[in-house]
Amino acid sequence: MSAERVSSLSKAIFIAAGSICFVGAFATLNFPALDLGYLLLLCFGILVAPRMTLTLPRSKFAISFADALVLLTFLRYGGQAAIILTVVETSSNCLYLRSRGFPFGRLMIPSNVAINTIATTATFGVWFLISQTGYVSLDLTKTQHLITILGCLAMTQFLISSLAAAVFQVLKDGQNLWETWKKDCFSSSMSHIVGAGLAGMVYKLINYGDVVTASIAATALIVAFLNYRQSIAEINTAIGQVEEAERQKAEMERNRRLEAEEFANQLSISLAKEEQANKALRKSERDFQHAALHDSLTGLANRKQFGDVLRRMIAEYKIDSSSEFQVLFLDIRSFKNINDTLGHTIGDKVLTIAAKRFVRMLDPHDIVARIGGDEFAIVLRGIGSSGKALKVARRIYQNITQPFSLSGNHITVDVNIGIAPCDAEYDTPEEILRDADIAMHYAKEKNNGIAVFTKELRSRFLERVRFEMDLRHAIDRGELALHYQPIISLSDGRLIGFEALLRWHHSEFGMIPPNKFIPIAEDSGLIKPITVWILEDACRQLARWQKISNEYESLVVSVNISGKHLSDNDLIDDVENALQVSRIDPSTLKLEVTESAAMENPEHTIGMLNELKKIGVQLSIDDFGTGYSSLSYLHRLPFDTLKIDRSFVYSVGEGGENAEILQTIISLAKNLKMRVVAEGIETENQLGLLQSLGCDYGQGFLIAKPKGREETERLLYQRPEWLPQDQSDRFEPVHDHVAEEQIHVF
Repeated sequence: MSAERVSSLSKAIFIAAGSICFVGAFATLNFPALDLGYLLLLCFGILVAPRMTLTLPRSKFAISFADALVLLTFLRYGGQAAIILTVVETSSNCLYLRSRGFPFGRLMIPSNVAINTIATTATFGVWFLISQTGYVSLDLTKTQHLITILGCLAMTQFLISSLAAAVFQVLKDGQNLWETWKKDCFSSSMSHIVGAGLAGMVYKLINYGDVVTASIAATALIVAFLNYRQSIAEINTAIGQVEEAERQKAEMERNRRLEAEEFANQLSISLAKEEQANKALRKSERDFQHAALHDSLTGLANRKQFGDVLRRMIAEYKIDSSSEFQVLFLDIRSFKNINDTLGHTIGDKVLTIAAKRFVRMLDPHDIVARIGGDEFAIVLRGIGSSGKALKVARRIYQNITQPFSLSGNHITVDVNIGIAPCDAEYDTPEEILRDADIAMHYAKEKNNGIAVFTKELRSRFLERVRFEMDLRHAIDRGELALHYQPIISLSDGRLIGFEALLRWHHSEFGMIPPNKFIPIAEDSGLIKPITVWILEDACRQLARWQKISNEYESLVVSVNISGKHLSDNDLIDDVENALQVSRIDPSTLKLEVTESAAMENPEHTIGMLNELKKIGVQLSIDDFGTGYSSLSYLHRLPFDTLKIDRSFVYSVGEGGENAEILQTIISLAKNLKMRVVAEGIETENQLGLLQSLGCDYGQGFLIAKPKGREETERLLYQRPEWLPQDQSDRFEPVHDHVAEEQIHVF
């Protein structure tokens, strides 16, 4: 059974017992013995006594005048009257206290009434026993007897009521009975002692005192009561203040505790956020370190990481020569065309696919890196000979050149590969990468796909770099000059014009052959500004020569145009500017375009040549027969002249072999309504054959070598016979043929 049910059952038993005591007292009460005084006691107990109750400081009990009324009733009217007064006064007091806010439980008021009723009944029993035994005198006129009797009654009343209250408390909270009685109930003895004293005093005054004495005593009691009540109130106020201070202190401590807990929570949250931030920072640091060492597109090592690895391997090789390795430098050929035609997105995917193919073809301990746009580098570990490196490079080349489909596009990737073997002379990664790059450019130049580095290649490369640097300033230094080779009519020997050919007289190395510096100009992009200079200088020179004589008014100058310049729309402006500066007739300027350059992008070439024709210049297809012209395009190209390449002219022997090829080319040109120019005429047999085949114009060493401006101008004034009349008089032996051979870009 639960403690609450035991407490409720105990209260019910006490209430039942109290009710029996009340009924018994009421039934045996001697009503005739009651007088007005008893009625006054009842009224005092109902109306006054509850309001005179003093709450003891820091106690669950209060000092009440009910004990004095009960004991006084015992002395004057007997036990039954005292029991009834107890029921009336206790009920009134509890109801008054509840109206003042004192908390009462569900059975607390009837329980209190029952306890006091039982205590008064027990006190009445003690009174009865005392009166019957005869051991204690009941002479109430004697003060010592009165005190003894009242003490016994008060102690009985206190013990019964306090013990019952302690039992209820123990049943409620389960504490020790003795500790509960001492802590919560013992202090109520003061109420009974004071009550006994007041009862005895009042009894004496009523029975044996006069009015004056009663008044004085009543006044003294009232003053004492008021003082005591004020003292109690002050004590309660002080205690209340102390309790309020303690409450505020407790509240402050609670608030501080809550603030501390909140701070601890905030600190915990901050620490958690800081930990998250630290994790994010560590991840960012790892990502940054990865990004600092890897290519963002392909995920391969980047130039920095590759350089660090290569630096360590160079150091290891210097210590232990058995730690051999080979470096491959790879460049995707014509990758710019993929970007330009298919877009950069497709270009990025092509680079990613190429990177994956490189990785698949290598051992796990090899290193692959992307070191630039379409440039990659590979370190092959444990390979000492260039032959083994060549095998790996060929395997890579065969794999990477396999066609594949991407976003509906059929794509084939080609590469140039340069190989540089490890060598004790290397101190830095840049040095070995430089040499691998040199080998790669050599492979690109020779169109071989793969090349192994040699020191001879380095010398050629350094020479090329030197020439490129010097070529950038050659115009400003006056090192470039134009030589002019006459072009004549093969039918009557009349001078038609000149082809302007570029010469470079280096201040340190002397005359640089065109086959050395023209490719450098093409690759470096210098060909465009040089061509602009040639156009202006050749047109101004032609304008002066046309003024020498009326027969020279229609002289034509031919200027070679590179394929790169042909693909640039600025060519139109450059030609118009040269014509405007020189003020020559546009028809006297002929632009020569090689067959291979014209066929790189036929549609663009057709559009560009048509724009040039609108200006009024003449157009010539140069080196015809060495490229791969399509007749479907050739008849759409607006050329005025077709120039037969010197290789076909030179191959014509004494017996006239290859004459059929010349005849076919000349017939084709005639059918396309073009004039024909043969270059490289060096013998009279060649000249005679070309004349017999109906070739319109010719140029070559047999007619005249290219000469400088002053020499050419003297020939114009001399008006020589351009066609040889006597071989012994006109023919100059052909010498230094390689040095004089022209690269037909200029």
